[in-house]
Amino acid sequence: MSSTELPGAAAANAAVAPKVATVRVAEGEELRSVTLPGLTLTVRSRPPATAGLPPALYVHGLGGSSQNWSALMALLADAVDGEAIDLPGFGDSPPPDDGNYSVTGHARAVIRFLDASGRGPVHLIANSLGGAVCTRVAAVRPDLVRTLTLVSPALPELRVQRSAVPTALLALPGVALLFARLTKEWGAEQRTRGVLGLCYGNPARVTEEALRHAVEEMERRMRLPYFWDAMARSARGIVDAYTLGGQHGLWRQAERVLAPTLLVYGRRDRLVSYRKARKAAATFRDSRLLTLPDAGHVAMMEYPETVAQAFRELLDDGNRS
Repeated sequence: MSSTELPGAAAANAAVAPKVATVRVAEGEELRSVTLPGLTLTVRSRPPATAGLPPALYVHGLGGSSQNWSALMALLADAVDGEAIDLPGFGDSPPPDDGNYSVTGHARAVIRFLDASGRGPVHLIANSLGGAVCTRVAAVRPDLVRTLTLVSPALPELRVQRSAVPTALLALPGVALLFARLTKEWGAEQRTRGVLGLCYGNPARVTEEALRHAVEEMERRMRLPYFWDAMARSARGIVDAYTLGGQHGLWRQAERVLAPTLLVYGRRDRLVSYRKARKAAATFRDSRLLTLPDAGHVAMMEYPETVAQAFRELLDDGNRS
């Protein structure tokens, strides 16, 4: 058993874990389960306003879930036929059978889902870890991607922000288990407010209803036997991806992305430095940049209307070309 696994995590990874609580589904949304060899994914969707709209796929970040996209999905329901997946081990998706939480492992899950669904090419929209995953997807399978929208993508940084260090430390053997033990007395609301403080530029923007839903989701996640293992292994996957050089390096793969790309960065991001925005805009060959002065790490949740408008402009320009 890996030193980052909690007791019982290995057994949980070997089989589909039972659901510990009902996952919240917003009004107008639907959930379904997609089973692939060695992999089961939960998919959140919102029926499009009209038939025949182009398909879109939303991919969340580390510790997130498909629920992170509910606001943006609702705003874009008249523009795209949107689906959001829970990556393996997150949201309502059980761990992958092979225990692979690397960026490449998550990218394979996205590719396998798109291949199986037959919906590609799609408008691929991603945040944080999902941004790194979908950069790799767009580079190695350009046939699956119409456009790429990246919100605070987790691309390699030589100088990591101090506020991001605790998250990066989860990648070290034993740290996740230690943190779980040290914080076992923390309540779900305390944990949730800590996450919001890290991810939002201004946590005061979170409504009481949204906070309540977030606390309920945190309570559900903390009962999952594989929660900390999925977090630790995925964090390690990001760190490992940062150290890769050559053709497999994420910045090199970003150079190979052919799809028109929208980059969204928040100047108050405590996890991904907005200083990388300029490098990203210069690296992705067909890119446009949206910088939000008051946004943090999850601009699609803090300022969904602004992100939706930027995506519509990307879509409109593509339709005209």
